[in-house]
Amino acid sequence: MSKWNDTNITLEDESTFSENTITSKEDAVVRVSMGPSEKVVNTSNLEFSEDTNFEPLKDGDWKEQRNPDPEPPRIQVFDVAAYILQKMKPMTTMKLQKLVYYSQAWSLVWDEKLLFEEDIEAWANGPVVRDLFDYHRGMYEISTMPLGNPRLLNQKQQDTVDAVLEYYGHRSAQWLIELTHMENPWIEARKGLLPLERGNRVIPLDTIADYYSSLLAEDNSEDEE
Repeated sequence: MSKWNDTNITLEDESTFSENTITSKEDAVVRVSMGPSEKVVNTSNLEFSEDTNFEPLKDGDWKEQRNPDPEPPRIQVFDVAAYILQKMKPMTTMKLQKLVYYSQAWSLVWDEKLLFEEDIEAWANGPVVRDLFDYHRGMYEISTMPLGNPRLLNQKQQDTVDAVLEYYGHRSAQWLIELTHMENPWIEARKGLLPLERGNRVIPLDTIADYYSSLLAEDNSEDEE
């Protein structure tokens, strides 16, 4: 596996529109201009304000303060991204996209539940959540996610993301890209496309769950031997 510098990475929009920008925030939604159309990203489950800030997380924090509901409603990709950024601080937007993807994948395996509801698409540079891309488009590095509330994640969800960060968090963005390119979910969704050809096919959740479940089964089998 070759090694590349993160500075050589660009994440481009693979939609049919060339300009996607956040234009306004009102009534608990984010309105995203996408060329001649407008997309609405629902953030109604967030306590949202322009100057939203969260205290840094600490080990053992929230034991008495965590979301008491074991099934908090409608966790969004922004909430997961906010949690990741609070745990790991600034990173490239490309790396954030891959960490969000692996958090979803292993949640499907370990918890047998979705971590967030947004679709994951198979872009040339690996799996990408378009709703998250719509927010950070044009950024190379990101340090905060004001659209997300990390405290909406319950204990099990936090533990899942923490485990993902422990394994994948120290990897470079390019390493994570190359890993996804060797894995079946991205490969299957990209069938018929050239390596650098733009594409926005959704990676099916059952494909993600089946593939990473098989990896877990292989690991368990090796441990038994």
